[in-house]
Amino acid sequence: MSRADLLDGPSAEAPARKALSYSSDDIKRMLPHRWPMLMIDRAYDVVPGVSGRGIKSVSVNEPFFAGHYPDHSIMPGVMIVEAMAQLVAVVYVAELLETNEAAARDGDASRSVGYLGSISNMKFSRLVVPGDQLTLDARLGQRLGGLRQVKVRASVGSELAAAGTLVVTTGRKG
Repeated sequence: MSRADLLDGPSAEAPARKALSYSSDDIKRMLPHRWPMLMIDRAYDVVPGVSGRGIKSVSVNEPFFAGHYPDHSIMPGVMIVEAMAQLVAVVYVAELLETNEAAARDGDASRSVGYLGSISNMKFSRLVVPGDQLTLDARLGQRLGGLRQVKVRASVGSELAAAGTLVVTTGRKG
């Protein structure tokens, strides 16, 4: 997957949408996650329902560093994947807020965040350590019933840290 594949704009048939930015406080209103599982600090270049970018600032104070590994702090790959999945949720909820006035007004958009269904072809190519800033990218694919395939990647500066495909549910049951 090339960077161009992730960052191309909407197709010619799709109407142009304005890219949006969300602060950490905005994200807390959009996602049901809370500390210590809220993994993204900012989202930007979000085209609702299409794509987005985000930032995860990696701090030595993250609770997982206490055990992974005490003498050589490395961000677990599963936490990198979680950060990418949360960016996907922001892109999805941004679409809901844009198209559903009641959800925006009632503040219940976080209830629409679904679940991670699968992780495919995820490759980790760089260790992520305290002091790094992860730049996250997500591009939503086609809906497949109640599922959605998403291409994701995480980089530190110009170095790719992880990339792959996620399948997420487009809603929450029960």
